Amino acid sequence: MILPPLDDLLDGLRVVTLPLHMRFRGVDHREVVLLEGPVGWGEFGPFLEYDTTESSRWLAAAVEAAWEGWPTARRGRIPVNATIPAVAPDAVAGVLARYDGCDTVKVKVAEPGQSLADDVDRVAATRDAAGPGAKIRVDANGAWDVDEAVRSLTALAVYDLEYAEQPCPTVEDLAALRKRLARNRIDVKVAADESIRKAEDPVRVAREGAADVVVVKVPPLGGVRRALEVSTECGLPTVVSSALDSSVGMAAGVALAAALPELPYACGLGTVELLAADVAHDRLAPSGGSVPVGPARADDDLVDAAAAAPGRVAWWRERVARCHAYLAGAPDGS
Repeated sequence: MILPPLDDLLDGLRVVTLPLHMRFRGVDHREVVLLEGPVGWGEFGPFLEYDTTESSRWLAAAVEAAWEGWPTARRGRIPVNATIPAVAPDAVAGVLARYDGCDTVKVKVAEPGQSLADDVDRVAATRDAAGPGAKIRVDANGAWDVDEAVRSLTALAVYDLEYAEQPCPTVEDLAALRKRLARNRIDVKVAADESIRKAEDPVRVAREGAADVVVVKVPPLGGVRRALEVSTECGLPTVVSSALDSSVGMAAGVALAAALPELPYACGLGTVELLAADVAHDRLAPSGGSVPVGPARADDDLVDAAAAAPGRVAWWRERVARCHAYLAGAPDGS
């Protein structure tokens, strides 16, 4: 990979704080770094709890976007899904209305403090609002053990699920769950997300028969090229998803989806609709159920309006420096 000098990263570094329409993934705002390089903009936004080793891959992805660019696109638009946070059933229709033309919906389930009944009510409300022809997938973020996953997916399968994303935390659990679902004749596919993006061996899920679908995110894997390699090595249908990015960060996921040889599922690349503010005038928001392929350019006025407090800027500059040092010392330079 290309790794520019640290001063080149810090000179063009901008930190923004973007509010969300509603709480998602435990936060009500999203804080990210924007980097401008010779070929465009990159985004560095590992979540606050991530350590330097994990966060360094996010920096590698941002550097790829701003200093190297992305592989050739095979398609010009990417179908995307709507995302329903762990909201009350009566809020589902309003959230869904933000996603223009999306006929695939991902519903968050297994939220801490909520019950299976809450999940069933939310998925039922989604089916009612989206209509009988819509595709519905659920995402548990690894919150269930195998028994809980079997019980929950048995209850939710009546709403005709496309797949369940990371229902259990480990590869072993996912493999066991697939066998239990087949034995119980519960027709729900299993998709792996955290078991790929947080794994030292992201191909293990495919090798051990633990997933039907792989969910791939660009920043946690270190860039579009590396994510494309992981998808190829897994040899399973791939869904590209986001990490609650601004339009600048979202463009990297769109670039990966555009470069894949096949794209059988709608991608989780419509989540800029969860943000109440963005950094680009040409937002990568769904239109007619898809988003266009191409880079997103940060707008100075929007970036200034969302500028983070000086203390947060200093915190992120130090984080970038740590990750840069880690990448510079990696044996393969990546």
